[in-house]
Amino acid sequence: MGLLDGKVALITGAARGQGRSHAVTCAREGAEVIVTDIARQLPTVPYQMATSGDLAETVDQVKAHGKVALALETDVRDQSDLDETVQRGIAEFGKIDILIANAGIWTQAPFWELTDQQWEEMIGVNLTGVWKSAKAVAPHMIERQTGSIVITSSTNGLEPGLNYAHYVSAKHGVIGLMKNIALELAPHGVRCNAISPGAIKTPMTDHQAAWDMFAGHEGGTEADMIEGGYHFHALKGATFLDPQVIADTALYLNSDLAATVTGVTIPVDAGHLLLTGVNAEPVK
Repeated sequence: MGLLDGKVALITGAARGQGRSHAVTCAREGAEVIVTDIARQLPTVPYQMATSGDLAETVDQVKAHGKVALALETDVRDQSDLDETVQRGIAEFGKIDILIANAGIWTQAPFWELTDQQWEEMIGVNLTGVWKSAKAVAPHMIERQTGSIVITSSTNGLEPGLNYAHYVSAKHGVIGLMKNIALELAPHGVRCNAISPGAIKTPMTDHQAAWDMFAGHEGGTEADMIEGGYHFHALKGATFLDPQVIADTALYLNSDLAATVTGVTIPVDAGHLLLTGVNAEPVK
């Protein structure tokens, strides 16, 4: 018996990283899944974004658990794209029980150096895209008087982050959005919650620009990133975390174990938010 037996889950940004972990975990726990990703490069993003091939790999991993995956290339900034995705999902599976609004990007620059395009692309994907994703599934969930929405925020939805004000603004915004969605959908039996991940090892964080940030200079290495992860977290032995820890938290929130949990933000950050700065003497 899986915790999501008989459920259908829609996951945005599912081609790799946290999104793929969500998809595979949902399938393992008994759900059919609709996996979406833009699967192309955005102009302001300096690292390699997911591809159609990555999305196909997610489908293969879902199928390995004996479940069906409907894969669609969807831009969360486009309401008509999302509406069509929801309608195709309903046509395929008859319903959608779960939305995991996971699609997101990360870039960095001092706020006074951000271009209009950098700001608008970040807010468009990480905040407006969450609103549009929830907007797309809400009428169906209201009609059925049941559903669960989980939104990916960040520890940067609860604190600032040097040189990525646009990301911080978006992630703070989705926590406020989550609370309003939870309030407005509660009379219809639909729940909404958020997860605030700490440092998670995915292609969004594991690239040269991120290595340089953690090294404090150009020419950083993956080892610099891993060392920085120890200083980011409070728990013994914790550096960059596996995406599975986020998928496990979403599994709880989307399952009957959390049937009366709505409007909350759960940090999954190995104690990062307990720190008053960085962990100067991490225990490895």
